[in-house]
Amino acid sequence: MPPKVIPLAVSRTRAPVFAGGPLADTRGRPMRDLRISVTDRCNFRCVYCMPREVFDAGHEFLPHSAILSFEEIARLARIFVGLGVRKIRLTGGEPLVRKQLHRLVAMLAELPAEITLTTNGSLLARQANALKQAGLDRVTVSLDSLDEKTFQAMNDADFPVAKVIEAIEVAGAEGLGPVKINMVVKRGTNDHDILAMAQRWRGTRNIIRFIEYMDVGSSNGWRMDDVVPSSEVVRRISERWPLESIDANYPGEVAERWRYRDGAGEIGVISSVTQAFCSTCNRMRLSTEGSLYTCLFAQSGHDLKALVRGGASDDEIRDEIAAVWQNRSDRYSEIRTAETAKQRKVEMSYIGG
Repeated sequence: MPPKVIPLAVSRTRAPVFAGGPLADTRGRPMRDLRISVTDRCNFRCVYCMPREVFDAGHEFLPHSAILSFEEIARLARIFVGLGVRKIRLTGGEPLVRKQLHRLVAMLAELPAEITLTTNGSLLARQANALKQAGLDRVTVSLDSLDEKTFQAMNDADFPVAKVIEAIEVAGAEGLGPVKINMVVKRGTNDHDILAMAQRWRGTRNIIRFIEYMDVGSSNGWRMDDVVPSSEVVRRISERWPLESIDANYPGEVAERWRYRDGAGEIGVISSVTQAFCSTCNRMRLSTEGSLYTCLFAQSGHDLKALVRGGASDDEIRDEIAAVWQNRSDRYSEIRTAETAKQRKVEMSYIGG
């Protein structure tokens, strides 16, 4: 069931709540990235995101009438870009199960922002060309292991690793690279594959990123004992192929970058659990049905769909979005405890990663 949503009241006579310069929250963080979930459905049942015991055959997904149309998404994206957003990432669920997603990409490509997409890769090979032609800049592909048994145990779907690798290669050939490959590392489950994953993408333009297993949502049974710290990942790889730290591409980049000293490319590590980066977080999230979330670990969202479908003007919607961001004070990963990890939070499949 979707989490609580807070209505946003339109203030028709109120002046804009911001005036020039970057829009900043209570901690001085600018809004730069927008994550848009285009569907709450997925054809995988990854154990850290949509475990089958929760998202089973009886699970009720959102009806089509409840989710934002492409036109509604494009309108909101344009307003966000006017507030300073410079990168838009399409997520899900699995975004490529949304029919004709390239149509939305074409709408968004008209905006002065980078357009990216995160996918499990299962439908990417057949759609890569249409997505590139529509204006998609890059893709990120989730791949948690090269070992067939481990891979299928983590995604709980009958889909071969080779097909995901093929999709990565097709995406690169279509110009959607460098492709970033995301591996969620869970101790005792797939951490034995760290070196194999690093080796597979060494010497290519693609970048493997190792993500600490996080307590996203309320259904994945997260425990701190399951987390492999990024420092351990870097140490393991560097013992085999020496690494050196390199600067971020831009302020607020979530992945810490490391390059091989022998020139064979780079890796990234995302350390939300052990090295919280809340202080530079610049991401807003728009759910499938038009709720606005200021944190991946949020307990409630803010209803934009009611404004969009209720006749509010672009200026009115802009001011409400600005007010939400300016009141933002989230820092969940900085204050995470065993108890906060048990709190009910929005599921990642609902607002994207």
